[in-house]
Amino acid sequence: MSRFPFFTATAAALALGFALMAAAAPAKAEKLTVMLDWFINPDHGPLVVALEKGFFAEAGLEVELIEPADPNDPPKMVAAGKAPLAVSYQPQLHMQAAAGLPLTRIGTLVATPLNTLLALDGGPVKTIADLKGRKVGFSVGGFEDAALKAMLAPAGLGLDDITLVNVNFSLSPSLLSGQVDAVIGAFRNFELNQLAIEGRKGRAFFVEEHGVPPYDELILVANSARLDDKRLKPFLKGIERGVQFLVNHPDEAWRLFAGHKKGLDDELNRRAWRDTLPRFALRPAALDRGRYEAFAGFLLKQGVIDKTPPVESYAVELP
Repeated sequence: MSRFPFFTATAAALALGFALMAAAAPAKAEKLTVMLDWFINPDHGPLVVALEKGFFAEAGLEVELIEPADPNDPPKMVAAGKAPLAVSYQPQLHMQAAAGLPLTRIGTLVATPLNTLLALDGGPVKTIADLKGRKVGFSVGGFEDAALKAMLAPAGLGLDDITLVNVNFSLSPSLLSGQVDAVIGAFRNFELNQLAIEGRKGRAFFVEEHGVPPYDELILVANSARLDDKRLKPFLKGIERGVQFLVNHPDEAWRLFAGHKKGLDDELNRRAWRDTLPRFALRPAALDRGRYEAFAGFLLKQGVIDKTPPVESYAVELP
């Protein structure tokens, strides 16, 4: 028996107390940087809501959303190991995978195409056939060319029947000014609303209704060699909780989004929020392998890519 039972008991009690305090103390949050594809907008709703509601924090993550100086940089940064995650686009992922970039889709934000061929309502373009001999504006070559080619084909037209004009992301202004008769690459949740705010109505031809297979517009990509990163699954779970809250409480979710940073609470974002709401992926981590295979086949047929790597090499559902 100890000669100092009081001190022994006290020391034991203190040790137990410290152990309990250590067990109860929250683990230090893991930092996770997410490179966005563009400035923050309603397309990023689930990310912002999950951040504002604390869903990422509850998953043990300290998430930072970074707006890029150049929208082309985020996937390249992930491929080079300079960033863990980026918001990107399914069509671009297929091209990057075919080029050998180590990028893998791990989640989906917007699960439907947003891309449209857009003209002014009341103008000369009432059908796709009316594009013959007219000017069509575009911002990014590659997939947009392929989408336009597929949409023209049923009308008996090809790219030689139109004049392509690079409008450098100035899609709505180029339509309003009469610089072009239509634009490809206009997002149905933004450019249509921009025209409406200017007092004009747009006529949108949805790509998935005119020869382009459906695809995920906005996705999340990670470096293919770092899919074992333990932060990825909690991050996706946080997004899923964000989507659920957004769908169940759209008005409160809008207030959270609008208050996230200065400049978000405007008429365009308000309208875009409404139109984007039904397009968010309810199961962000889920992967439709057949859909990715079909879209890869479309890009191969259109000559956008020269090979179709196995889907599992660039798109996964994390175990």
